[in-house]
Amino acid sequence: MFSICVGYLYLPYGLHVYCIIQQNKNIQNFYGHLLCTIDTLLTFYAYTHKSDMSVETKVRFATYLVKCGFKATTSDTSLFVYKRGNDMAYLLLYVDDIILTASNTKLLQGFIATLSKEFAMSDLGPLHHFLGIEVTKRNGGLFLSQATYVANILSRANMTDCKPCATPADTGSKLSATAGEPLADGTLYRSLAGALQYLTFTRPDIAYVVQQVCLFMHAPRDIHFTFMKRILRYLKGTSDLGLTILPSKSASLAAYSDADWGGFPDSRRSTSGYCVFLGDNLISWSSKRQPTVSRSSAEAEYRGVANTVAETTWLRNLLLELHIPVTRATVVYCDNVSAIYLTQNPVHHQRTKHIEIDIHFVRDKVRLGSVRVLHVPSDFQYADIFTKGLSRQLFQRFRTSLTIRPATALTVGGY
Repeated sequence: MFSICVGYLYLPYGLHVYCIIQQNKNIQNFYGHLLCTIDTLLTFYAYTHKSDMSVETKVRFATYLVKCGFKATTSDTSLFVYKRGNDMAYLLLYVDDIILTASNTKLLQGFIATLSKEFAMSDLGPLHHFLGIEVTKRNGGLFLSQATYVANILSRANMTDCKPCATPADTGSKLSATAGEPLADGTLYRSLAGALQYLTFTRPDIAYVVQQVCLFMHAPRDIHFTFMKRILRYLKGTSDLGLTILPSKSASLAAYSDADWGGFPDSRRSTSGYCVFLGDNLISWSSKRQPTVSRSSAEAEYRGVANTVAETTWLRNLLLELHIPVTRATVVYCDNVSAIYLTQNPVHHQRTKHIEIDIHFVRDKVRLGSVRVLHVPSDFQYADIFTKGLSRQLFQRFRTSLTIRPATALTVGGY
C-alpha cells in the first residue's frame, strides 16, 4: 500500500502557486479566506479545488501508468491492470491512496521503483489499512473489519457502555415516516446514519437496517432513533465481526435474490436485496427500496432478480478485465416460483407487460447461457437478511453463511 504526497500529486503539471507569507509564518489562502500553515497549504489548495484538480491529476497519473504498461479498466475507472505473459499486476487508486499487488515480488518492486521516480510516494508496506478498513492476513486469507470505527460510532452516540443485543432488528420492525414524535435536532441521527452506511462495507449483516434508518434522514423521529439505538446495541456485542476472504478453487458466480413485497408501510413499495459469491467468498451485496410499487409478489421478486442479474453482468465484465473469465453461467437463486417461470416463459402476458424491459433483459441473459435462475428453499435464501428482520437463529445462521465471522475464527480452524 502506498500514499502519494498530496501537495505533489494534486498540483497540475506546470502550475505556479503564488502566496503571501506573513510575519507569523502563516499563509493566507485567498480562495477560501482562511489561514493555514505552510505545511498544509498545498493540501488545502487541493481541497478547495478538488472538483477541478482531481481530473487533471487522474489524467496525468493514468497516462503514466499506461506508459508503464498498465491498462485502465472500463468496469472501474480507478482500477488498472498490467499483464505481460504470466506477469500480472493490479493497481487501485483512490485520491492519494494506492493498493498495488503483483504476481511476483520482482515485478512488484519494479513498479514501486518506477512510480517512486515520477511521484513522491510513501511505501506503507503490506496492506493493513485502507480508507478506514482494517486488513489482517491470516491462514492465507484476508480479514476485513472496522472494529475501531465501530468504537468511534458508539462513542459518538454516547453508547459505549450500552447493553448488547443479538440481532439488529426484530421480526416485525416496519418503520413509518409518520409514527412517533419528530426529533428536536436530527443532527446526531444524520451523523450516525451516515457513519453506519460506511460500516456496511465490511458488515453486510446490517445493510438492511441501515437502509431503513437512512430513509428518514430528512425528518427523523424518536421511533427511528430508537430503532437506530438497537443497531448500535447489536454492534456493541459484535464489534469483532468482519468479512473474510479466503482462497477458493472455484471462480464461478452465484447470487441470491429476494424481495419483501409491499414492506414499506407508507408507500407499499418493496425492498429488494441480493448477495453475490465468487467461489466461497461474498463480494457484492445490496439492500434497496424499489423505486415503484409492485402489483404482486412475483413482480417484486422479478424486479429483484433483474437487479441481481445486472450486478452479476457487471461483475463478469470486471473479472474478464482482471483476466479471470467466468466460463460457467451465473446461477441466481430465487425462492419465488412465479418469478422463475417468468425468466423462462417466452410468452408475454397482459399482467407483465409493464415490466417488459426487465423481462427481456433477464431472458436475454438466460437465452445466451450467461445466467440461470433456479429455485432455492426459503430456509437457504441468504438474501432474506437484506430484506427483512429475522429470528435470532435464522439471522445468525445466514450471517455465518455470508462469511461474516469473528477474527478469532481464522486462527482456530473454523473454516
